This record gives sequence, C-alpha cells and structure tokens, in this order.
Amino acid sequence: MKKIVFVTGTRADFGKLKPLIQILQNQSDFETYLFVTGMHLNPLYGYTLLEIEKTGFNNIHTFENTTCETTMELTLAKTIEGFSSFVKQLQPDLIVVHGDRVEALAGAIVGSLNNRLVAHIEGGELSGTIDELIRHAVTKMSHLHFVANDEAKNRLLQLGEIAESIAVIGSPDVDVMFSNELPSLKVAKNYYEIPFQNYAIALFHPITTEINLMPDYVKQWIDGLTATDKKYLMIYPNNDLGSSIILDCCQTLKENPNFRILPSVRFEYFLTLLKNADFIIGNSSAGVREAPYYGVPTINIGTRQQNRVNLMDIQNIDCKSKQIVSAVAELKEKNTTETVQPFGNGNSAALFLKSLEDKAIWNINHQKQFRDIY
Repeated sequence: MKKIVFVTGTRADFGKLKPLIQILQNQSDFETYLFVTGMHLNPLYGYTLLEIEKTGFNNIHTFENTTCETTMELTLAKTIEGFSSFVKQLQPDLIVVHGDRVEALAGAIVGSLNNRLVAHIEGGELSGTIDELIRHAVTKMSHLHFVANDEAKNRLLQLGEIAESIAVIGSPDVDVMFSNELPSLKVAKNYYEIPFQNYAIALFHPITTEINLMPDYVKQWIDGLTATDKKYLMIYPNNDLGSSIILDCCQTLKENPNFRILPSVRFEYFLTLLKNADFIIGNSSAGVREAPYYGVPTINIGTRQQNRVNLMDIQNIDCKSKQIVSAVAELKEKNTTETVQPFGNGNSAALFLKSLEDKAIWNINHQKQFRDIY
C-alpha cells in the first residue's frame, strides 16, 4: 500500500486537492494522509480546519506554522521544520502539493531532500506577484507534474522537465464545479447569513511585489466599490504580506449595509455563491479560472493575475476607483454561450488516479533530469 501525503495551507488549495483525496480514499492500494497548516489553523480566517474535519478524511495531522505577514520566509522555514519531522516519522511514498503557496514550497523541499517523490498540482501557470516565483520553484523541486492544460505542460518542458513526468489532468476544482456536491443558493445564503437578493463577490489579495503601493490600492478599491452602490459579498484575503492593510479596510465596511464580510467561505458554498453572483471583482484567481465556466463576468484588477487566460467575460483594469466604477457600469449580462475548457472537463480526479495506478510512475528517477530544448 502506497502512503500519500497531501499538504494544504489554504481554503483555496484544499478545494482543489479535495477531489484527488476523495478518489484515493476509496482505493485499497493507497492510504491518504493530510498535513494541515497555514491559514487553516488561524481563527482570523475562520479556522477552516473544522471544514476539513467535516469531510471525514482519514489521518489528518495539524501543524501551526504562522508567524506574521511580514515574515513569509520564516513561515516557510517553520513549515519545513514541522513537515520534515512528519515525513521522517511517516516515510510516505508520495507527497502531493498544490500551486504557489509557501506551504507547497516547503512540502516540495522536504520531499526532494528526503528522497521522496513529490507531485505538483497545477504547475506551469502564469500569474503575477511572488506566486510566479514560488510556483516555478516548486516545479523544479517536484518529480511529477499534474497540470491543467497543454499550455502549462509546454511551459514545464521549457523549464527542462521531462515529458514522462507530466500528465495533463485539468484543474481538479472543475470536478467539484459541476458535481452534485454543491448546496443550493438558499442553503448557502442561509448558512452565511447573506441578506441580499442580488450581489457581487469582492475578493482582493495582497500584491507582495507592490507592497509599497498597497495602501493606495486598497483605498482605491474600497472607494470604487462603495461608489457603485451595489451589494457585495466580501471575503477576507489570503495571509500574504500586505493582508493586514486589506483587513483593516474590511473592518471599516462592517456597518455598511451594502457589504456582507466573511473571513472564509467553504469551497462548495463559494462555488454556489459565485455561480449565482452578478459578477466577481478583485484579483482572485476565481475570477479568471472558475467564473468563466459559469458565465459570470469578471472585473480583474491590477497585476496579480497578469498573463492568465483572457476571455470575453473578463475586464482587466488598473486599481483606480474611477476605473472600478466605470467597469461595473459597463458590465454585460451573464454569458452562457461561450465555450470554456482551458482547465479541463471535470474528470481530473479520475485521470489522477489512472496515473497513480501506472506502476511506471513509481519508478521515475528520483534524481531529476534536465531536458534541453534546441
């Protein structure tokens, strides 16, 4: 039996890892473990460990890695220390990490330095801020790559990864988006006490590489939203450098009747709320990844999602209040006719399982090879 550890540090990466964990839990050849850390254990962000525990997954191990937002490097170091102890005790056959967070980087570093296979989910993507650096670093520390599309695969080949180590499986969250696991809109609204008939989702994350501009960005963001006189479901940002600036401004809106502010939203509930939103505004990947599948218009602000997929439902603007107001005024109706399949067809978990059932994958060379492109 193969021991497989999934590393999760945020509500976002857990939402994407969940279908992969679920499909393995039902297989006698695999034993799954979860290393839960990061925002999941922070009460400020809703203590989402509770949501993970509700899934009934086996072998949940917790580790508190949080330092403070200005010391992401120390959070990385602390996570490496904690995960190293866990790996040495468990001796897993495979470590699975997702995306571009410091927890993923820690997992890949510990795995590779302990001669353990590391699988990276959704590498090869493009974006902005520090995420870009972390994601490609995780790629180079990983042995196996489960990517969302051929474009991502080609970027990994550019990075020198061998073709045999890359499998195109789509984005696992698409599995959830069109499943029967989503609650009804009524249930979601009641659960989070959302009083609005119609609403938009507002989500703005820190841009770590533009930290000096964050105070102005957040002011422009808040001024623009309040000037539109729309109803907003605002969700707390991630805990990267600059998050406290955004959180402080969120507090100023708590008495504003046009805003319902939440520390976190359970992934399936978030998808239901997104599917029924008038639009999503901010710089979350949900605006350029999930929203187009539902035909929900996106107003993407600033550089955080720079170079991501652009579709007709996405407006890209600068973080200026006047541009925000104009973009909201120019919104079109939801588009349900555009075909969107850049991130898979909803069968990522099945393709993931199929890959792991191939004995060849377990014999891949732990000593990584670099393939030149001529």
